[in-house]
Parts: sequence; structure tokens; C-alpha cells
Amino acid sequence: MIKRRFQTASIPIAISLLVVAAYGLLIPWMGFYWDDWTFAWISHFLGPGEFIEAFKPFRPFLGPIFTVTTSLFGENPLAWQVFAVILRALTGIAVWWSFGKIWPQRKREVALLSLAFVVFPGYLSQWVAFTHSNQELISLLAYLLSFGVMALALQPVSRCWPLTLGALALMFIGLFPTEYFFGLELLRPIILWFMLEPLVPRAGKRFVQTTRYWAPYLTLWLANAVWLYSYQRSGAYESYDIQAFDVLQLPPLKLVLNILEEGIQALATAGFAAWTRPFQLLVQPLGVLSNLLPLALAGACFMGLFLYLGRMNFPELVADKQKTPWAAQAVLLGVLGILVGRIPSWLAGLPLAIEFSWDRFMLSTMLGGSLLLAGLIEFFIKSDLRKTMLFSLLIALAVGRQFATANTFRRDWENQRQFFWQLAWRIPSLKPGTVLATHELPLVYESDFNLTAPLNWIYSPVIESKDLSYMMIYTRARLGSDLLPKVQAGLPVKAQYRTMTFQGSTSDMVVFYHPVPGCVRVLDDVYAGKETTPGLTYMLTDAIPLSNLTRIRADAAPAVPPANLFGEEPAHGWCYYFEKAELARQRGDWQTAAVLGDEAAANGLSALAPVEWLPFIEAYARTGNLAPAAELTQKVHETNKDLDPALCSLWARAAGQDGAAEELKSRAAATGLELGCQP
Repeated sequence: MIKRRFQTASIPIAISLLVVAAYGLLIPWMGFYWDDWTFAWISHFLGPGEFIEAFKPFRPFLGPIFTVTTSLFGENPLAWQVFAVILRALTGIAVWWSFGKIWPQRKREVALLSLAFVVFPGYLSQWVAFTHSNQELISLLAYLLSFGVMALALQPVSRCWPLTLGALALMFIGLFPTEYFFGLELLRPIILWFMLEPLVPRAGKRFVQTTRYWAPYLTLWLANAVWLYSYQRSGAYESYDIQAFDVLQLPPLKLVLNILEEGIQALATAGFAAWTRPFQLLVQPLGVLSNLLPLALAGACFMGLFLYLGRMNFPELVADKQKTPWAAQAVLLGVLGILVGRIPSWLAGLPLAIEFSWDRFMLSTMLGGSLLLAGLIEFFIKSDLRKTMLFSLLIALAVGRQFATANTFRRDWENQRQFFWQLAWRIPSLKPGTVLATHELPLVYESDFNLTAPLNWIYSPVIESKDLSYMMIYTRARLGSDLLPKVQAGLPVKAQYRTMTFQGSTSDMVVFYHPVPGCVRVLDDVYAGKETTPGLTYMLTDAIPLSNLTRIRADAAPAVPPANLFGEEPAHGWCYYFEKAELARQRGDWQTAAVLGDEAAANGLSALAPVEWLPFIEAYARTGNLAPAAELTQKVHETNKDLDPALCSLWARAAGQDGAAEELKSRAAATGLELGCQP
């Protein structure tokens, strides 16, 4: 029986299937992250054309790209996730096609290179789909294709100039909208050098030919360099400054050591750490489903890849006319690709790391990291079977790592939705000009500025001017900055939010806290002061006196988070009853708060954190239900004695209300003695 063998034409299909396994399985449960929120908000409220103006101070050539894509996909999270997966597959296919033209005799090596590239585990932000599809993946795809079209132009039967113009057009799309891939152009003359080696053996003549072929690309590259420098020095630019000029002022020895250190760190991160970290999947506890699933997926991918590549019908390698072995070419291009890929982020003084959100800079080193891996395996392992096995293992583990990361994005999206629903339950409406402040939220893939967009989306569903109604601030990130120089009443808070402007005051601030586990808590000096947050950072507790609950319109019609983003209202669990009880307490409606406590108990619900019993204790005490108030007080005391001062204040407030019954005063006094309250 003749074994079925796969043809090389199936490689794009294999790349696409691998992309789906790594990035696509969980996308129905993904949403918006990081800058996605800002861009989705702009698209919905200001329209796609606003991106032209929004990107003028940052990357002017990006505006048209965003305008086109948002006109197609709007603010649909699933559409953006699907688009990003398709783009990622196309970049892998572009590597297969382009480097297949550069190394036409090396189909096997190029196939392995493209499979490794498309799951490169140093870049773990694929699901920030709205942002990275537009800002990087489209440009990366164009740049990769420019290498292939350039290779076509070198073929004797090709029409050189039309193809060269096409390659230049693709290079423009890859170069001008974003500076990420600026350094990759330095790979082109090396690629040309290797391609010309069989045709022009003499080094001197080949240098002239390489320079001649590279000249149009070099001209465009230099034009981009001049543009970047002049624009960043102009008054219109409002983003990262070029920090490398400070480094260049160092003494020569320190400068050399600094550059050497950065180069080694980049090679270690993109060339080695990126490929070895997925092995951590093998040491995770298997009793946890979130650990078992990525490992199971990696195992399935390993078997599939090993069988597929083992039965691949690669053409026989014809005698190679190139003097430089392919492995040496790949290693050289890999090392250079990592180093030059690091240039843009290094110039901006930004770190290269395999962690959010710095991993986005790994995009420009992704090609180099994949070339280096392919070249080293080709150099050190001679057996095709062992090469296939090792590549299959590394790629499969990379798929598992990407899936495991996808699951953290899925959880983060669910946590975002839960947070905003709790916020909507607690805060029906906000007065415009309000600052919502906390130390930091238990969300991984968003910052305070990112979350300002959904905050406004919920509480300001109609935009009538360029004045932004609300601002989210993390004191951990903003305290000591121009935005929030110190925690003090009456200070102006002003921020530019793309094309919108927020103007508020520290006196118009609502301070809140979201513990884990626990529900969102609006803080204030009376009911939820410092004594209710024992052990928390001063960056939160010092801001509590600024919390102005009059900014919350407690009796207004409740805000409803849009279902297309936040889903339908969740089932009413503990946090629903807690938030509504807190809102009732703010209105002084103790009877409603007590009823909510009874309903929660009847439904078998219990506090996620001891402090969450406090509004119900006070409601029961003030409405004469002293038995449950005393019982819950004892439960909080036994669970967390650090909350005793808060319990003391609570009972003192209840007993001190106008018309307090003698029984309540007696119970409060007895509780004070039990808790050791200070008179």
C-alpha cells in the first residue's frame, strides 16, 4: 500500500489550522482589552473618520487604516477577534511564500520556519485584537510580503521594475504607519547578498549588485527615518520621546557596554526565553483544568504535526550552489533580525519582555527569533526525523502556551463585565465631571485610561461635545504625576483623551475599591472609611476623605451597560444584593437594605469578604432587628478582628441616631464592651 503523502501546497492550510488551535478556540468569549476600549469608543461615538484626527499626534499614517477597518467591523469584539486570527494566519502564509521565493530549494526549512513564526511564544497579546490588528499586524503582513515580491523581481523572467514598485508599496505600508518594523529593513541587503551568491560569486561585484538592488528600498527607508525624526521633533508630536540620545551622551566605554548589554538581553529574550518558557506547561499541576487543557492541546498538536511533517512530500534538495550553508544564513539573519527588531523600542527607552504589555515589542523580533531557531536546529541536528520531532514539540508547546494565555484573556473579559455590572448596580448615575478613583483594579490587560472609555460608554451614552464626562484614575499610576500631583481637595484634574478633553477636580471624586475576592465598594469617610480597609496602601486610604458621594445620583434611573459588550444582566448573586444595599444605605433607606439582606439570606448567599456584612449589620441595627445584627457582628469579629474598629463605629452610629430605641443603645453598649471599643 502506498502511503499518502502531503504536498507543499497544503502548508498554508496547516498554518491556518495551527493559528486556529493557538488563538481561535476561545475567541467567542473574548472582548476588548487595553487600547481596544479607546478605539471602540471612538468608533461608536465619534465615527471612523475621527481616527484621522486622533492619530495625528502619534502615528498619522495609522489613521486611514483605522478608518477603513472600523468602517467594516465597528465595535463588534468577535469580528475583531476573527479579523486578528485571519491576519495572524496571513502573516505565517506570507513567511512561507516570501521565504519560499528567497530560498526556493529549501521548502522543508521554510515550512518549519513559517510554522514556528505563526505561534512565536514571545508575543502573547494576540487577543488585543482591535489595537494590534491595526497598529502592527497589517503592517507586518505588508513588510513580509515586500521581501517575497522583491525576490520575485530578481528572477530573470520577471518584470523587475513593476515588481520593485509593488515591493516598495508594501514596504511603505509596513514602514510608515508604525515604527515597529523600522529595523527589519536591515535584513533586506543580507537577503539580497545571499540570493545573489549563486549568480555573482565574486564578493566585490556582488556588493555592487546588492547595493544597486537595495538602493530603492534604502531610499524609502531613509525617507522614513527623516520623516520620523522631523515629525518627532515637531510640535505636532505627542508620544514617546527618543531616549537613545541620552544614551549616546555616555562615555564611549559605557556606551559600548550599554549597547552590548541590550543586544545580549534581546537575543536571550527573543531567541531563547521565548522558546523555553512554554516548557513550564510540563510542570503545572494536572489536577487544575486550566493547566490540563493547554497540555492536552499541545499533545494533540504534537501528534498532528509530527505525522503531518513526517508524511510531507518535500522536493529533493538539488545541489546547492550557495557557498554559505543555509543554517548559517538563517542564524545570521535570526541574530540580526532580533537585534534590529529591538531598535525601535530601544530608541524609545522601552523594555523588551515576555509580559504584558511589553511583549508587543516582540512583534518586531518575531521573524528573527523564528529564523534563529530554525537555523540552530538545522545546524546542530542532522537527522530529519529528529528535526521534525523537535520542531513539532516546540511548536506544540507554543500552541499550548498561547492557549493558556488566551484563557487568561477570557477570564479578564469576564472580570471586566462583572466589574461594570457591579458598578452600575452601585452607581445608577454620575454627575458629569466626576473622577472615579481607586488604587488599582484586579484586571490584567487594562489600565485606568483604557477603562475610561467603557465608563463613559455606560454613564454618558450620548456625546454632544468634545468634553469627556468621566475619568478613571489609578492612584498607583497617577499619584505624583501632572494629572494627580497629590491627594488634596480642590486640585484640578485635566486630561487629554485622544480628541476629547476631561476637566474635573479632586473635590469631585468618587473613591472605590474592588478586592479579590469581594464586591466593588464605594468608599467614604462615614460608612466605608479607612477603618474598613485595614492593611491597604496609603495610595487608596489617603484618598478616601476626597470621596464625594453627592456625585452619585442615587435616585436616578439606573445606567445599563450595553448588552452587546457586557452581556445581559447577570444572575443576582451576592454582589448584586451588596451593591443595592450599599446604595440604599447611601440614600438612608435602611429598611430596603435590611430587606435585601433577608433576600440574600433566603437565597443562600453569603458575603465574599467579612467587610461586606457591615451595611446589613447597620441596617438590621437601625431597623430594630438586633438578633441578626448581633449574630453577623460576631461572625465578622471572629473572621477578621482588624474590622473591630469599623464595627465599633457602626454600632455607635446606629445608637446615636435620632430616636434610637433604648434596646438598641443597650445592645450597642454591650457590643462595644465585647469588642473592646474605645469610649
